[in-house]
Amino acid sequence: MNNRSEVRDFLTTRRARLTPERVGLPPTGSRRVPGLRRSEVAALAGLSVEYYARLERGQIAGASSGVLEALARALHLDETERAHLFDLARAADGVPTSGRSRRRTAAGKAAARLSLRWAMEAITDGVAFVRDPQQNLLATNALGRAFYSPVIGDGGRLPNLARFQFLDPASRDFYPDWDRFAEMCVGVMRTEAGRDPHDRALQDLVGELSTRSEDFRRLWADHNVRTHGAGTKRFHHPIVGELTLAYEELAITAEPGLVLLVYTAEPGSPSAERLRLLASWAATAATTTAAVREPEGT
Repeated sequence: MNNRSEVRDFLTTRRARLTPERVGLPPTGSRRVPGLRRSEVAALAGLSVEYYARLERGQIAGASSGVLEALARALHLDETERAHLFDLARAADGVPTSGRSRRRTAAGKAAARLSLRWAMEAITDGVAFVRDPQQNLLATNALGRAFYSPVIGDGGRLPNLARFQFLDPASRDFYPDWDRFAEMCVGVMRTEAGRDPHDRALQDLVGELSTRSEDFRRLWADHNVRTHGAGTKRFHHPIVGELTLAYEELAITAEPGLVLLVYTAEPGSPSAERLRLLASWAATAATTTAAVREPEGT
């Protein structure tokens, strides 16, 4: 991805969403374009208009941490947006970005590590899965395989969550809050792209989805970023119906770039009971499959 255009579009979209009232400036009547003027951002950040204009043209290489902090405050960036700005600046300077080691291991091989699989399988009352920066679903625990059966499909493939989100019509049934999920998915991908602008697999995925999905193309152009972290999501599973699950995203420090996500239900809630039903269904299905595959005469 072109770093200069990424910086330009990110700063432009952040400036466009602000109003004079929000940043404590007096209103100045009608404006030809939404948001603050460059001169207003420059004044809020304590920069010259010429220097800020240069930054907004994408010429961010060499900008000091003090300048970046001032810019983050002036544009009212949240923590994820601030980190993204610093990542873009580091990429322009040719230095490693935030928290991502240059050491790489084949993602599939890393996710197949026995101790990691044992850890996931030890989570019996929740959905656990490993995901890489390109949104590939690399491994799941037993309940995760049942939970993600609409995504995985009959072939047992471990798919790409972004492709499912934007290219598979089944995603609109699986995700009742589809628009929110779509914004989250793209925001996470934007953050990852800032952390590692040389990730060719992620670039190829963005190109594919931009070509095939108008929704993705529109959301990608917004330049919004986010981290997954923790929260609550709703799902509609074809076997057990609606589930409201809390999620936690955990970095796998032994495998830079991979994360472990765990979905759990509030104890005693209808969703907890439905997860138990799903686990029971999965166990029955696994037993049936094993019996069918068992050779005659054993």
